[in-house]
Amino acid sequence: MKISGVRSDLVALPADEPLANAAENPEGTRPIVTLQVQTDDGVTGLGVTYFGGALSGTLRSAVDELGALIVGDDPLRVEAVVAKLRAAAGSAGPGGIFHLALSALDTALWDIRGKALNLPLWKLLGGARERVPTYASGALMRGLSLDRVVRAAATLKDKGFREMKTQLALPGETTPAKEVERVRRVREAIGPDIKLMCDINQRWRVEQAIDIGRRVEDAGVGLFWLEDVTTADDFAGLARVTAALSTPVAGGEYVWGIVPFRHMVEARSVDIVMIDLVRVGGITQWMKVAGMAEAFNLPVVSHLIPEVHVHLIGAVPNGLTVEYMPWLMRLFEEVPQPQDGELAMPTAPGLGLKFDHAAINRYRAA
Repeated sequence: MKISGVRSDLVALPADEPLANAAENPEGTRPIVTLQVQTDDGVTGLGVTYFGGALSGTLRSAVDELGALIVGDDPLRVEAVVAKLRAAAGSAGPGGIFHLALSALDTALWDIRGKALNLPLWKLLGGARERVPTYASGALMRGLSLDRVVRAAATLKDKGFREMKTQLALPGETTPAKEVERVRRVREAIGPDIKLMCDINQRWRVEQAIDIGRRVEDAGVGLFWLEDVTTADDFAGLARVTAALSTPVAGGEYVWGIVPFRHMVEARSVDIVMIDLVRVGGITQWMKVAGMAEAFNLPVVSHLIPEVHVHLIGAVPNGLTVEYMPWLMRLFEEVPQPQDGELAMPTAPGLGLKFDHAAINRYRAA
């Protein structure tokens, strides 16, 4: 089997929020690069990438340019292809556009591998379990009013979610008291049994994270984890917060490649390792970080793309839960759906996904 060609598209998906109709920016769009890697055996692998922002056209070009380099290669030799692309990129990586482009190609190669071997990806990668927990994400954003967030939280509970995530580090004029009040009201809306996570998106200083984190603990909110509490590469600062709080601290979504994860876990910066498929460089690198975390007795969780991450969290023994933020669901004909707070492992070979080409045509960026 040989790679015969690549085809990319750039689409602008609506910035909707399908879980509780609580979009923070309903008029916005999300630029996404889609990828198909074709083979001479007729097997096609799918990939996606994003985070390009105003450089999304450049990101698509990077996908195309790297993809052209692997035409004629064996798609089943994923490590060899990745090594070739890394060498070809020279000093353009690690990180940035290179890693974002690499992730789409790497994911497509693993899709091909699963299809060629007639195995769903989660089984190919280890097959640790047949169902995984999932949490609702994206409906309880900091830009929404408190009343809107409280209503959305109740909606998620009514839909059967057993886990959900909100945000603090509120915009505008805020105080520790306002921060605590917000998360306390969300807890009241969902009751004591729902696992509640809270994302800070790197917006607090270390001393703020310790102060407000302790206030939240004293209020009896009972967070399942507090996420990205301060600058992602301040591993010593993160470790200070982790040591000071009884609430587990999660982090890693802003980390590029595998090497910074070594620094993170060696510094005991986090209790829960969050791996972003796109920034880490694809499935190949994602699995290496998961193994690294396991060696440190740490669980791993996913960031975005539940359509792919269901396979990865389900494959590894230390997979904890899947972030269910279905922002890309319009791209596919069918996607995994939560049932009683869980996702069942897909049964079709590879990723088990098919692009909805009518949707891609509809949302194709000019």
